[in-house]
Amino acid sequence: MRRKTRTPPSPLPQRRGVDPVRIRLPAAGSWATVRAYLVERLSGAGPGVVGAMVDAGLVVGADGRAVATDAPYEPGMYVWFHRELPEEVPVPFPLRVVHRDEHLVVVDKPHFLATTPRGSHVAETALARLRQELGIPALSAAHRLDRLTAGLVLFTVRPEERGAYQALFRDRLVRKEYEAVAPYDPALTLPRTVRSRIVKERGVQAAREVAGDPNAVTRVELAEHRPDGLGRYRLVPATGQTHQLRVHMNALGVPILGDPLYPVVTDPVPAGDFRRPLQLLARTLEFTDPVTGAEHRFTSGRVLRAWSDLAGWAGRQ
Repeated sequence: MRRKTRTPPSPLPQRRGVDPVRIRLPAAGSWATVRAYLVERLSGAGPGVVGAMVDAGLVVGADGRAVATDAPYEPGMYVWFHRELPEEVPVPFPLRVVHRDEHLVVVDKPHFLATTPRGSHVAETALARLRQELGIPALSAAHRLDRLTAGLVLFTVRPEERGAYQALFRDRLVRKEYEAVAPYDPALTLPRTVRSRIVKERGVQAAREVAGDPNAVTRVELAEHRPDGLGRYRLVPATGQTHQLRVHMNALGVPILGDPLYPVVTDPVPAGDFRRPLQLLARTLEFTDPVTGAEHRFTSGRVLRAWSDLAGWAGRQ
């Protein structure tokens, strides 16, 4: 039985709360040099970009030394470098720490802030911000919340405990409740449990429902409604498919206010336009701590603005 190779620690520090990129060279390959492999592997960075990084000594090995331009290809070798951070418009809303102890940090995330670095959102993410603000470089996310969704997110403090907390979400041992503002339809019979099969194709923005065994289950309840035609809904997902709550609300004919994908994919808003946030909030998280055995129940203190101030949310004042 082959032993699993231990990944060496990064020789480079984080930059603005963002980890350096780590790459392991394949066990087999015909590249003459490390540089040749990286240039081919990272061709999407643009002509000459990666080669110039190696030539400038910006790519290092496990010992922290720069990889030489002519360093021979070494199967299984690890290298690190810092990516060029994109220009990002700061998300002008605070992260609120709901709970912090030696094992976990729970925060109340605002709309428009991504949970972890991804795509064009790197330093302007909850993870990068918290690592800097709390001084915890090893902080990691136990799960993700969509960038457009506000509410509770759980982060782990100790790398060796991250798997235990991630397993809570994987094994559906966390009870999650969401709140949404959407049109009120008096003909819609609620409460009900929505079951369907949802697929999300790579490169396609919106997920869709297809025929087949259900992989997405959501309990939908109407909390209250108003004469202006809006309803406030309580959503309890039993599964965690991408965009599940948004897809199910749209399928019921009451799409969530501010949704840029359902029922119709709209044009992207300009960077820095923080108006009309998606009216979806991760309101509560409840679970038994897998490390301490403590019973936890956390609640978001945020208010969905379309419910409290529809004109303000819509930008009419």
